[in-house]
Amino acid sequence: MHRISHTLKSICHSSSMRLNSMAPTMLRERFQQSVTANSFRSYLAEFLSTFFYVFAVVGSSMSARKLNPNVASDPSSLVVVAIANALALSATVYSAWNISGGHVNPAVTFGMAVGGHISVPTALFYWVSQLLAAVFASLVLKVAVVGQHVQPYIIAEEMTGFGASIMEGIMTFGLVYTVYAAGDTRRGTMGVIGPIAIGFIAGANVLASGPFSGGSMNPACAFGSAITGGSFKNQAVYWVGPLIGAAVAGLLYDNVVFPSQAPDSIRGVTEGTGV
Repeated sequence: MHRISHTLKSICHSSSMRLNSMAPTMLRERFQQSVTANSFRSYLAEFLSTFFYVFAVVGSSMSARKLNPNVASDPSSLVVVAIANALALSATVYSAWNISGGHVNPAVTFGMAVGGHISVPTALFYWVSQLLAAVFASLVLKVAVVGQHVQPYIIAEEMTGFGASIMEGIMTFGLVYTVYAAGDTRRGTMGVIGPIAIGFIAGANVLASGPFSGGSMNPACAFGSAITGGSFKNQAVYWVGPLIGAAVAGLLYDNVVFPSQAPDSIRGVTEGTGV
């Protein structure tokens, strides 16, 4: 018995040593995969796409205020911003899809990381690219349009921070869920309809929530305008809600609604992996 106990202890000790030595190796390999030439192409694609998206969305809001100073009570201004959001997101997602996946949004990147479709080091580099692009786009607008103030995202007076976070979380859930569905190879090739669907859900969400929470769904967009506008009031609303909504959407799509290797209830076949 003593010999068996000693053997078991030796096995456990050696296994623990192997796991401890494997962890740094795996982290090193993940990091090395995130600093390749192709990875930097992805980061550049995310930077460019996020820049043009934020430029169009924040710029459309500034244009609406220029044409109508009383923008808060004019429904047409909301429609303008929603259309700009939908068109800009569709175009930028499409342009970066085959390079970086066309995230254009830290919340989408977070949802993909939670779902295991992107490594954590790569996700962090994506975040840096997206946040820098958003700040740069907002700064360009501030410098170019001297007479206009870059307005940070704000919540309505009748909204609480908790309520606005819930609203932003639900909208981001819908956005990330659509991103997962659009990129699921089990549905066939994406083509053009995927980015259009992603843009449509974003535009619809802006119409639904613009007067209440601003309809951000994008922490980078809110962060860039806050940096340039000089106000971080309720900034947590545009991070906590979207990140939670994105994570839930990724987990729900991959593990419940359309899990990998799940038997098709109609055809009785097994599907492949998605996204």
